[in-house]
Amino acid sequence: VQLQASGGGLVQSGGSLRLSCAASGLFFGISAMAWYRQAPGKQRELVATITSASSTNYTDSVKGRFTISRDNAKNTVYLQMSSLRPEDTAVYYCTVLRPTPGYWGQGTQVTVSS
Repeated sequence: VQLQASGGGLVQSGGSLRLSCAASGLFFGISAMAWYRQAPGKQRELVATITSASSTNYTDSVKGRFTISRDNAKNTVYLQMSSLRPEDTAVYYCTVLRPTPGYWGQGTQVTVSS
């Protein structure tokens, strides 16, 4: 299984970014996926999840600002981030939740300046 995250960068507070995670080596259409993030000196935290049926969940701090979605034809999961805040600064990782957990992408850095 390989997960290739991209789309990070430097953005001003209030700005937007869209992260992508291209997956290979798995049955993507039946896989539940997630985005996590890890800020410097902090534990990795769950940001958003999406099931194979595209049911979604979000951590409270990003509700109404972030949207997770998937394109099964492209084996890709997305994280659209809007109204970004400096506290969103972190390395963002995608991962497989089910049915083959434990695989992580390399991460993509998101930096939000105030």
